[in-house]
Amino acid sequence: MRLSFVGATFVALVLSQSVQAEDLVADFYRGKQVTIVVGSSAGGGYDLYARLLGRYIGKYIPGNPNVIVQNMPGAGGNTAAAYVANVAAKDGTFIGAPQAGSLTDQLVGMNAAQIKHDARTLNYLGSANSEVFTCVVRADAPIKSFDEIFSKEVILGASGGTTRDMPMALKNLLGAKIRFVHGYAGTREVGLAIDSGEVQGICGMGWTSIQSQRPDWFKAQAVRVLVQESMSGDAELNRQKIPLSISYAQEPEKRQMLELLYSQGIFTRPFFVAPEVPKARVEALRDAFVKALADPPAIAEAEKQRLVITTVNGADLERIVKELYAIPAPVIAKLKAALEGQ
Repeated sequence: MRLSFVGATFVALVLSQSVQAEDLVADFYRGKQVTIVVGSSAGGGYDLYARLLGRYIGKYIPGNPNVIVQNMPGAGGNTAAAYVANVAAKDGTFIGAPQAGSLTDQLVGMNAAQIKHDARTLNYLGSANSEVFTCVVRADAPIKSFDEIFSKEVILGASGGTTRDMPMALKNLLGAKIRFVHGYAGTREVGLAIDSGEVQGICGMGWTSIQSQRPDWFKAQAVRVLVQESMSGDAELNRQKIPLSISYAQEPEKRQMLELLYSQGIFTRPFFVAPEVPKARVEALRDAFVKALADPPAIAEAEKQRLVITTVNGADLERIVKELYAIPAPVIAKLKAALEGQ
């Protein structure tokens, strides 16, 4: 009887502490504004997912704060990541929504001077989407299949992040003939450049993002998908026999480098708060993140926008990032050298 009494008392104490912690979190957020800072321009895939989350997460954060979205493109998402990690209030009122590469650029980024945050220390809320990255080109581009990219040049637009790094890997690891036009604010702007003929295509753009942003491309048969930059591919594209670029890596070490690069597909839409945010608020935000993306109205809205929700929770994302940073240094160094090329 004594053990039962002690056990019941312990459980009651834990529950009481949990309720008190939630009350403190609610007291903090009540009447406040939470800002989601997106590391790309308005209208792109990262922006669409951030705005979807922003419309529902306030419902599940204790205290129900108002939530707004702010765009801060630059440096492949690293400008926004650095702002949330280092400059913005570190109390849980600013959420970073950078590009996926912002979590791995510290390992393999082309320009260390642009990286002002430590991905290993961030408090991850989770990722809203896992993605298969692709290369698409205009229907009138000189190459009609990925096999031809090794003998004919294609001009690609890049906005940083995966749209630069993934085609750069195709060029420097596999020998693809690619010429870049850099400096676009986001995938939306690259899409407009494709429409105008300023560039012939884009690589490193998620398949679901292309479908949600530019369904007109496929209705008009204006583009074709050349290759999947992924370890396993998308079921629909696999049925269409769109090849995997990783299958062109004949050397095991090059394959390992591409696997590291394509790991971004697991956490394509990451969200985080600063390292200094109190643990109770981090846990409350993680819980709200998962619940918001599982909210039936959010799911219905995502379906209308052709956004695919495949949630990775914050604890799992934290573990994945730690595993990536444990990859042997020689492999990382060689991939970094390949991405620093021209």
